Amino acid sequence: MYTEKVLDHFSNPRNMGELEDANGVGMVGNAKCGDIMQMFIKVNDDGIIEDVSFKTFGCGAAIATSSMATELIKGKTVDEALQLSNSAVVEALEGLPPAKLHCSVLAEEAVKAAVENYRENLGKATV
Repeated sequence: MYTEKVLDHFSNPRNMGELEDANGVGMVGNAKCGDIMQMFIKVNDDGIIEDVSFKTFGCGAAIATSSMATELIKGKTVDEALQLSNSAVVEALEGLPPAKLHCSVLAEEAVKAAVENYRENLGKATV
């Protein structure tokens, strides 16, 4: 049912927990399944995501997709992070059951929400 990569990211999530010095935080949820994802990013002065973490309340697939999303955007520019798609998360995990594809959508949305929050905070800091 789940690939080895999904099971690995669920059993050994990467970058889990709250990032205290994050300058971008995004939270998204799915009312139907009850999954909630919070993504934290720390962007340096060059626009590179130098650190990223997540907190997820949800099923194993939600945790695995959150974990993989952090791996995929760490070290990337914020513009590159915005290009992350749910299908890229699924591909990196080597597949998800059809009933769990919504978790990859949440991971994509959490990344985008964190970047949007970072940009809002950046605008406030420069005013």
